[in-house]
Amino acid sequence: MKWLDATKRSYAWVVVGLLVPVALLNYLDRQMLAAMKFSVMNDIPDIGSEANWGKILALFKWTYAGLSPIGGFLADRFSRRHVIVGSLAVWSAVTWTTGHVTTYDQLLLTRAVMGISEAFYIPAALALIADFHSGQTRSRAVGLHQMGIYAGVIVGGFSGYAADHPALGWRWMFDVCGLVGVFYAVPLWFLLRQRPRAAGAAPGSRTSPSAVLHELLGNRSFILLVLYFTLPAMAGWIVRDWMPAILKAEFGIGQGKAGVSATLYWMLACIVGAFCGGWLADRWTRRTQRGRIYTSALGMVCIAVAMFGVGYSPQTGRLGVAIAFLILFGWGWGFFDTNNMPILCQIAPPQLRATGYGLMNLVSISCGGLADWWFGILRDLRIPLLAIFGIFASVALLATGLVLLIRPRRDLIEPNPGGA
Repeated sequence: MKWLDATKRSYAWVVVGLLVPVALLNYLDRQMLAAMKFSVMNDIPDIGSEANWGKILALFKWTYAGLSPIGGFLADRFSRRHVIVGSLAVWSAVTWTTGHVTTYDQLLLTRAVMGISEAFYIPAALALIADFHSGQTRSRAVGLHQMGIYAGVIVGGFSGYAADHPALGWRWMFDVCGLVGVFYAVPLWFLLRQRPRAAGAAPGSRTSPSAVLHELLGNRSFILLVLYFTLPAMAGWIVRDWMPAILKAEFGIGQGKAGVSATLYWMLACIVGAFCGGWLADRWTRRTQRGRIYTSALGMVCIAVAMFGVGYSPQTGRLGVAIAFLILFGWGWGFFDTNNMPILCQIAPPQLRATGYGLMNLVSISCGGLADWWFGILRDLRIPLLAIFGIFASVALLATGLVLLIRPRRDLIEPNPGGA
Protein backbone atom coordinates (compact mmCIF):
# COMPACT_ATOMS: atom_id res chain seq x y z
CA MET A 1 0.00 0.00 0.00
CA LYS A 2 3.03 2.30 0.21
CA TRP A 3 2.96 2.86 -3.55
CA LEU A 4 -0.71 3.89 -3.29
CA ASP A 5 0.07 6.43 -0.57
CA ALA A 6 2.95 7.78 -2.63
CA THR A 7 0.67 8.14 -5.66
CA LYS A 8 -1.87 10.06 -3.62
CA ARG A 9 0.83 12.38 -2.28
CA SER A 10 2.17 12.95 -5.80
CA TYR A 11 -1.27 13.76 -7.19
CA ALA A 12 -1.78 16.28 -4.39
CA TRP A 13 1.05 18.29 -5.97
CA VAL A 14 -0.28 17.62 -9.48
CA VAL A 15 -3.50 19.37 -8.43
CA VAL A 16 -1.49 22.45 -7.46
CA GLY A 17 0.45 22.29 -10.73
CA LEU A 18 -2.75 22.11 -12.78
CA LEU A 19 -4.23 25.11 -10.98
CA VAL A 20 -1.18 27.40 -11.17
CA PRO A 21 -1.85 28.32 -14.86
CA VAL A 22 -5.49 28.98 -14.00
CA ALA A 23 -4.46 31.29 -11.17
CA LEU A 24 -2.09 33.06 -13.58
CA LEU A 25 -4.90 33.67 -16.08
CA ASN A 26 -7.28 34.68 -13.30
CA TYR A 27 -5.11 37.63 -12.34
CA LEU A 28 -3.62 38.37 -15.76
CA ASP A 29 -7.08 38.91 -17.22
CA ARG A 30 -7.95 41.43 -14.51
CA GLN A 31 -4.53 43.09 -14.04
CA MET A 32 -3.71 44.00 -17.63
CA LEU A 33 -6.53 46.55 -17.82
CA ALA A 34 -4.76 48.63 -15.15
CA ALA A 35 -1.45 48.43 -17.00
CA MET A 36 -3.09 49.59 -20.25
CA LYS A 37 -5.18 52.36 -18.71
CA PHE A 38 -4.02 55.22 -20.92
CA SER A 39 -4.45 53.26 -24.15
CA VAL A 40 -7.94 52.16 -23.16
CA MET A 41 -9.01 55.66 -22.13
CA ASN A 42 -7.64 57.13 -25.38
CA ASP A 43 -9.46 54.50 -27.43
CA ILE A 44 -12.72 54.84 -25.47
CA PRO A 45 -12.95 58.61 -24.81
CA ASP A 46 -16.35 58.55 -23.12
CA ILE A 47 -14.69 57.03 -20.02
CA GLY A 48 -13.75 60.64 -19.38
CA SER A 49 -12.55 60.98 -15.78
CA GLU A 50 -10.38 59.28 -13.18
CA ALA A 51 -13.50 58.69 -11.11
CA ASN A 52 -15.13 56.82 -14.01
CA TRP A 53 -12.00 54.72 -14.40
CA GLY A 54 -12.12 53.95 -10.70
CA LYS A 55 -15.74 52.93 -11.14
CA ILE A 56 -14.74 50.44 -13.86
CA LEU A 57 -12.21 48.88 -11.50
CA ALA A 58 -14.70 48.94 -8.62
CA LEU A 59 -17.57 47.34 -10.54
CA PHE A 60 -15.47 44.26 -11.25
CA LYS A 61 -14.76 43.92 -7.55
CA TRP A 62 -18.33 44.46 -6.44
CA THR A 63 -19.74 41.76 -8.74
CA TYR A 64 -16.81 39.48 -7.89
CA ALA A 65 -17.40 40.04 -4.18
CA GLY A 66 -21.16 39.55 -4.35
CA LEU A 67 -20.91 36.19 -6.11
CA SER A 68 -17.93 34.81 -4.15
CA PRO A 69 -19.99 33.33 -1.28
CA ILE A 70 -22.34 31.70 -3.79
CA GLY A 71 -19.40 30.25 -5.70
CA GLY A 72 -17.90 28.99 -2.46
CA PHE A 73 -21.19 27.45 -1.33
CA LEU A 74 -21.59 25.62 -4.65
CA ALA A 75 -18.01 24.32 -4.38
CA ASP A 76 -18.76 23.02 -0.86
CA ARG A 77 -22.14 21.58 -1.84
CA PHE A 78 -21.26 20.02 -5.20
CA SER A 79 -17.99 19.49 -7.09
CA ARG A 80 -15.06 21.87 -6.66
CA ARG A 81 -13.69 20.53 -9.97
CA HIS A 82 -16.80 21.50 -11.94
CA VAL A 83 -16.87 24.97 -10.42
CA ILE A 84 -13.21 25.57 -11.25
CA VAL A 85 -13.37 24.47 -14.88
CA GLY A 86 -16.67 26.24 -15.56
CA SER A 87 -15.39 29.48 -14.07
CA LEU A 88 -12.24 29.38 -16.22
CA ALA A 89 -14.17 28.78 -19.44
CA VAL A 90 -16.69 31.57 -18.84
CA TRP A 91 -14.29 34.28 -17.70
CA SER A 92 -11.95 33.50 -20.60
CA ALA A 93 -14.81 34.00 -23.07
CA VAL A 94 -15.60 37.32 -21.37
CA THR A 95 -11.93 38.32 -21.60
CA TRP A 96 -12.05 37.82 -25.36
CA THR A 97 -15.27 39.87 -25.54
CA THR A 98 -13.64 42.73 -23.62
CA GLY A 99 -11.20 43.20 -26.48
CA HIS A 100 -14.14 44.12 -28.75
CA VAL A 101 -15.95 46.77 -26.68
CA THR A 102 -16.25 50.32 -28.04
CA THR A 103 -18.01 52.31 -25.29
CA TYR A 104 -17.70 53.01 -21.57
CA ASP A 105 -20.99 51.23 -20.85
CA GLN A 106 -19.87 48.13 -22.74
CA LEU A 107 -16.61 48.06 -20.79
CA LEU A 108 -18.53 48.38 -17.53
CA LEU A 109 -20.72 45.45 -18.56
CA THR A 110 -17.86 43.13 -19.51
CA ARG A 111 -15.98 43.91 -16.30
CA ALA A 112 -19.11 43.18 -14.29
CA VAL A 113 -19.64 39.82 -16.04
CA MET A 114 -15.96 38.97 -15.62
CA GLY A 115 -16.31 39.67 -11.90
CA ILE A 116 -19.25 37.26 -11.73
CA SER A 117 -17.45 34.47 -13.58
CA GLU A 118 -14.10 34.82 -11.78
CA ALA A 119 -15.81 34.85 -8.37
CA PHE A 120 -16.31 31.09 -8.51
CA TYR A 121 -12.63 30.16 -8.92
CA ILE A 122 -10.51 31.17 -5.91
CA PRO A 123 -12.71 29.75 -3.10
CA ALA A 124 -13.10 26.44 -4.94
CA ALA A 125 -9.41 26.19 -5.92
CA LEU A 126 -8.02 26.94 -2.46
CA ALA A 127 -10.52 24.59 -0.83
CA LEU A 128 -9.55 21.81 -3.27
CA ILE A 129 -5.86 22.35 -2.49
CA ALA A 130 -6.66 22.24 1.23
CA ASP A 131 -8.55 18.96 0.66
CA PHE A 132 -5.40 17.36 -0.79
CA HIS A 133 -2.85 19.03 1.51
CA SER A 134 -3.02 18.91 5.28
CA GLY A 135 -0.55 19.18 8.11
CA GLN A 136 2.94 20.26 7.11
CA THR A 137 2.39 20.96 3.39
CA ARG A 138 -0.71 23.16 3.35
CA SER A 139 0.93 26.59 3.49
CA ARG A 140 3.52 25.61 0.89
CA ALA A 141 0.85 24.21 -1.45
CA VAL A 142 -1.28 27.34 -1.15
CA GLY A 143 1.87 29.45 -1.56
CA LEU A 144 2.75 27.69 -4.81
CA HIS A 145 -0.75 28.34 -6.14
CA GLN A 146 -0.49 32.01 -5.15
CA MET A 147 2.76 32.22 -7.13
CA GLY A 148 0.61 31.68 -10.22
CA ILE A 149 -1.41 34.73 -9.19
CA TYR A 150 1.75 36.81 -8.81
CA ALA A 151 3.06 35.61 -12.17
CA GLY A 152 -0.25 36.71 -13.73
CA VAL A 153 0.16 40.19 -12.27
CA ILE A 154 3.74 40.34 -13.60
CA VAL A 155 2.68 39.36 -17.12
CA GLY A 156 -0.19 41.83 -16.85
CA GLY A 157 2.32 44.56 -16.05
CA PHE A 158 4.15 43.87 -19.30
CA SER A 159 0.91 44.27 -21.24
CA GLY A 160 1.52 48.02 -21.26
CA TYR A 161 4.23 47.37 -23.86
CA ALA A 162 1.75 45.46 -26.02
CA ALA A 163 -0.72 48.32 -25.70
CA ASP A 164 1.93 50.79 -26.89
CA HIS A 165 3.03 48.57 -29.80
CA PRO A 166 1.49 49.83 -33.07
CA ALA A 167 1.10 46.31 -34.47
CA LEU A 168 -0.55 44.85 -31.34
CA GLY A 169 -2.51 47.14 -29.02
CA TRP A 170 -4.58 46.59 -25.90
CA ARG A 171 -7.34 44.67 -27.71
CA TRP A 172 -4.86 42.06 -28.95
CA MET A 173 -3.93 41.18 -25.35
CA PHE A 174 -7.55 40.48 -24.43
CA ASP A 175 -8.08 38.35 -27.55
CA VAL A 176 -5.02 36.17 -26.88
CA CYS A 177 -5.61 35.69 -23.15
CA GLY A 178 -9.26 34.84 -23.68
CA LEU A 179 -8.49 32.14 -26.24
CA VAL A 180 -5.73 30.61 -24.12
CA GLY A 181 -8.11 30.24 -21.17
CA VAL A 182 -10.88 28.65 -23.23
CA PHE A 183 -8.48 26.09 -24.71
CA TYR A 184 -6.87 25.24 -21.34
CA ALA A 185 -10.28 24.46 -19.83
CA VAL A 186 -10.51 21.33 -22.01
CA PRO A 187 -7.50 19.36 -20.67
CA LEU A 188 -8.18 20.69 -17.17
CA TRP A 189 -11.61 19.04 -17.25
CA PHE A 190 -10.06 15.62 -17.86
CA LEU A 191 -7.00 15.89 -15.59
CA LEU A 192 -8.40 17.55 -12.45
CA ARG A 193 -10.00 15.24 -9.90
CA GLN A 194 -12.12 15.73 -6.81
CA ARG A 195 -10.82 14.25 -3.56
CA PRO A 196 -13.32 11.94 -1.80
CA ARG A 197 -14.55 13.33 1.48
CA ALA A 198 -12.81 12.11 4.59
CA ALA A 199 -14.61 9.59 6.72
CA GLY A 200 -16.97 11.30 9.10
CA ALA A 201 -16.94 14.60 7.21
CA ALA A 202 -20.31 16.25 6.93
CA PRO A 203 -21.46 16.27 3.31
CA GLY A 204 -21.91 19.77 1.98
CA SER A 205 -25.03 18.69 0.07
CA ARG A 206 -26.90 18.36 3.39
CA THR A 207 -25.89 21.77 4.68
CA SER A 208 -28.37 24.60 4.14
CA PRO A 209 -27.17 28.15 3.40
CA SER A 210 -28.68 29.41 6.65
CA ALA A 211 -26.91 26.72 8.68
CA VAL A 212 -23.60 27.54 6.98
CA LEU A 213 -23.99 31.26 7.70
CA HIS A 214 -25.02 30.60 11.29
CA GLU A 215 -21.97 28.44 11.95
CA LEU A 216 -19.49 30.76 10.27
CA LEU A 217 -20.85 34.07 11.54
CA GLY A 218 -21.19 32.64 15.03
CA ASN A 219 -17.46 31.88 15.04
CA ARG A 220 -15.54 34.77 16.65
CA SER A 221 -12.26 33.73 15.07
CA PHE A 222 -13.87 33.68 11.63
CA ILE A 223 -15.12 37.25 12.08
CA LEU A 224 -11.62 38.31 13.09
CA LEU A 225 -10.17 36.56 10.03
CA VAL A 226 -12.66 38.34 7.75
CA LEU A 227 -11.58 41.71 9.16
CA TYR A 228 -7.91 40.76 8.95
CA PHE A 229 -8.36 39.60 5.36
CA THR A 230 -10.18 42.81 4.41
CA LEU A 231 -8.16 45.68 5.85
CA PRO A 232 -4.79 45.11 4.13
CA ALA A 233 -6.49 43.90 0.94
CA MET A 234 -7.74 47.45 0.37
CA ALA A 235 -4.12 48.57 0.13
CA GLY A 236 -3.31 45.59 -2.07
CA TRP A 237 -5.96 46.54 -4.62
CA ILE A 238 -4.73 50.13 -4.74
CA VAL A 239 -1.19 48.91 -5.42
CA ARG A 240 -2.38 46.51 -8.15
CA ASP A 241 -4.84 48.81 -9.87
CA TRP A 242 -3.39 52.30 -9.47
CA MET A 243 0.36 51.92 -9.12
CA PRO A 244 1.13 51.90 -12.88
CA ALA A 245 -0.69 55.21 -13.30
CA ILE A 246 0.87 56.62 -10.12
CA LEU A 247 4.43 55.85 -11.19
CA LYS A 248 3.83 57.25 -14.68
CA ALA A 249 2.40 60.49 -13.33
CA GLU A 250 4.78 61.00 -10.39
CA PHE A 251 8.06 60.01 -12.07
CA GLY A 252 7.39 61.02 -15.69
CA ILE A 253 8.03 57.59 -17.24
CA GLY A 254 6.34 55.77 -20.13
CA GLN A 255 3.30 53.53 -19.79
CA GLY A 256 5.28 50.35 -20.48
CA LYS A 257 8.02 51.13 -17.95
CA ALA A 258 5.44 52.24 -15.39
CA GLY A 259 3.49 48.99 -15.78
CA VAL A 260 6.59 46.85 -15.32
CA SER A 261 7.95 48.93 -12.44
CA ALA A 262 4.58 48.75 -10.70
CA THR A 263 4.25 44.98 -10.94
CA LEU A 264 7.44 43.07 -11.74
CA TYR A 265 9.57 43.77 -8.67
CA TRP A 266 6.95 43.50 -5.95
CA MET A 267 5.40 40.45 -7.59
CA LEU A 268 8.81 38.74 -7.66
CA ALA A 269 9.09 39.65 -4.00
CA CYS A 270 5.63 38.09 -3.49
CA ILE A 271 6.86 34.85 -5.04
CA VAL A 272 9.88 34.75 -2.74
CA GLY A 273 7.73 35.80 0.22
CA ALA A 274 5.14 33.12 -0.53
CA PHE A 275 7.83 30.44 -0.69
CA CYS A 276 9.53 31.61 2.51
CA GLY A 277 6.26 32.35 4.28
CA GLY A 278 4.84 28.93 3.42
CA TRP A 279 8.01 27.16 4.53
CA LEU A 280 8.22 29.16 7.76
CA ALA A 281 4.53 28.68 8.57
CA ASP A 282 4.63 24.92 8.00
CA ARG A 283 7.73 24.57 10.18
CA TRP A 284 6.48 26.95 12.87
CA THR A 285 3.20 25.02 13.04
CA ARG A 286 5.16 21.92 14.09
CA ARG A 287 5.94 23.77 17.32
CA THR A 288 2.69 25.68 17.82
CA GLN A 289 -0.67 25.70 16.05
CA ARG A 290 -0.39 29.50 15.97
CA GLY A 291 2.65 29.32 13.70
CA ARG A 292 0.67 30.30 10.60
CA ILE A 293 -0.86 33.24 12.47
CA TYR A 294 2.54 34.50 13.65
CA THR A 295 4.01 34.18 10.15
CA SER A 296 1.15 36.16 8.65
CA ALA A 297 1.49 38.88 11.31
CA LEU A 298 5.17 39.32 10.45
CA GLY A 299 4.19 39.92 6.85
CA MET A 300 1.58 42.47 7.86
CA VAL A 301 4.15 44.59 9.69
CA CYS A 302 6.21 44.69 6.46
CA ILE A 303 3.12 45.80 4.53
CA ALA A 304 2.45 48.68 6.92
CA VAL A 305 6.01 49.99 6.69
CA ALA A 306 5.97 49.62 2.90
CA MET A 307 2.77 51.65 2.50
CA PHE A 308 4.30 54.61 4.34
CA GLY A 309 7.37 54.35 2.13
CA VAL A 310 5.45 54.14 -1.15
CA GLY A 311 3.48 57.25 -0.25
CA TYR A 312 6.65 59.14 0.61
CA SER A 313 8.70 58.03 -2.43
CA PRO A 314 7.52 60.77 -4.88
CA GLN A 315 9.04 63.38 -2.56
CA THR A 316 12.46 61.82 -3.14
CA GLY A 317 12.12 62.04 -6.92
CA ARG A 318 13.66 58.57 -7.22
CA LEU A 319 11.78 55.72 -8.84
CA GLY A 320 14.13 53.27 -7.13
CA VAL A 321 12.84 54.32 -3.71
CA ALA A 322 9.27 53.52 -4.73
CA ILE A 323 10.36 50.16 -6.15
CA ALA A 324 12.30 49.31 -2.97
CA PHE A 325 9.23 49.85 -0.81
CA LEU A 326 7.07 47.94 -3.28
CA ILE A 327 9.50 45.02 -2.91
CA LEU A 328 9.03 45.18 0.87
CA PHE A 329 5.28 45.26 0.30
CA GLY A 330 5.51 42.16 -1.90
CA TRP A 331 7.61 40.27 0.64
CA GLY A 332 5.03 40.96 3.35
CA TRP A 333 2.14 40.18 1.01
CA GLY A 334 3.58 36.75 0.26
CA PHE A 335 3.62 35.94 3.99
CA PHE A 336 0.05 37.21 4.35
CA ASP A 337 -1.48 35.72 1.20
CA THR A 338 0.00 32.24 1.67
CA ASN A 339 -1.54 31.72 5.08
CA ASN A 340 -5.13 32.97 4.80
CA MET A 341 -6.67 29.67 3.69
CA PRO A 342 -4.46 27.62 6.05
CA ILE A 343 -5.61 29.83 8.96
CA LEU A 344 -9.23 29.38 7.82
CA CYS A 345 -8.65 25.61 7.88
CA GLN A 346 -7.73 25.93 11.56
CA ILE A 347 -11.05 27.54 12.48
CA ALA A 348 -13.60 26.06 10.00
CA PRO A 349 -14.31 22.42 9.01
CA PRO A 350 -13.71 21.20 5.42
CA GLN A 351 -17.34 21.45 4.29
CA LEU A 352 -17.41 25.18 5.13
CA ARG A 353 -14.04 26.32 3.77
CA ALA A 354 -14.96 27.37 0.23
CA THR A 355 -18.03 29.19 1.52
CA GLY A 356 -15.97 30.79 4.27
CA TYR A 357 -13.38 32.01 1.80
CA GLY A 358 -16.18 33.28 -0.42
CA LEU A 359 -17.55 35.34 2.45
CA MET A 360 -14.06 36.67 3.11
CA ASN A 361 -13.88 37.71 -0.56
CA LEU A 362 -17.32 39.32 -0.32
CA VAL A 363 -16.29 41.71 2.43
CA SER A 364 -12.69 42.20 1.34
CA ILE A 365 -13.25 42.89 -2.33
CA SER A 366 -16.35 45.02 -1.74
CA CYS A 367 -14.18 47.26 0.39
CA GLY A 368 -11.44 47.02 -2.23
CA GLY A 369 -13.88 48.32 -4.84
CA LEU A 370 -14.75 51.24 -2.59
CA ALA A 371 -11.04 51.88 -2.08
CA ASP A 372 -10.48 52.00 -5.87
CA TRP A 373 -13.36 54.42 -6.34
CA TRP A 374 -12.39 56.65 -3.43
CA PHE A 375 -8.77 56.66 -4.54
CA GLY A 376 -9.83 58.00 -7.94
CA ILE A 377 -11.87 60.72 -6.24
CA LEU A 378 -8.97 61.66 -3.95
CA ARG A 379 -6.63 61.85 -6.95
CA ASP A 380 -9.08 64.18 -8.71
CA LEU A 381 -9.06 66.33 -5.53
CA ARG A 382 -5.22 66.30 -5.56
CA ILE A 383 -4.87 64.87 -2.04
CA PRO A 384 -1.15 64.13 -1.36
CA LEU A 385 -0.12 60.51 -1.84
CA LEU A 386 1.61 60.43 1.52
CA ALA A 387 -1.67 61.20 3.29
CA ILE A 388 -3.58 58.56 1.30
CA PHE A 389 -1.02 55.80 1.76
CA GLY A 390 -0.54 56.73 5.40
CA ILE A 391 -4.16 55.80 6.03
CA PHE A 392 -3.67 52.37 4.44
CA ALA A 393 -0.50 51.82 6.47
CA SER A 394 -2.34 52.57 9.71
CA VAL A 395 -5.08 50.12 8.74
CA ALA A 396 -2.47 47.41 8.15
CA LEU A 397 -1.06 47.94 11.64
CA LEU A 398 -4.58 47.55 13.06
CA ALA A 399 -4.94 44.28 11.13
CA THR A 400 -1.76 42.93 12.76
CA GLY A 401 -3.45 43.13 16.15
CA LEU A 402 -6.60 41.43 14.87
CA VAL A 403 -4.88 38.32 13.52
CA LEU A 404 -3.13 37.72 16.83
CA LEU A 405 -6.56 37.42 18.49
CA ILE A 406 -7.54 34.41 16.33
CA ARG A 407 -7.64 31.08 18.20
CA PRO A 408 -7.31 27.77 16.24
CA ARG A 409 -9.84 25.06 17.10
CA ARG A 410 -8.31 22.01 18.76
CA ASP A 411 -10.72 19.65 17.01
CA LEU A 412 -9.45 20.84 13.60
CA ILE A 413 -5.79 20.00 14.19
CA GLU A 414 -4.95 17.56 11.39
CA PRO A 415 -2.33 14.81 11.29
CA ASN A 416 0.21 14.83 8.50
CA PRO A 417 0.36 11.32 7.07
CA GLY A 418 3.36 11.19 4.78
CA GLY A 419 3.48 14.94 4.17
CA ALA A 420 0.28 15.51 2.20
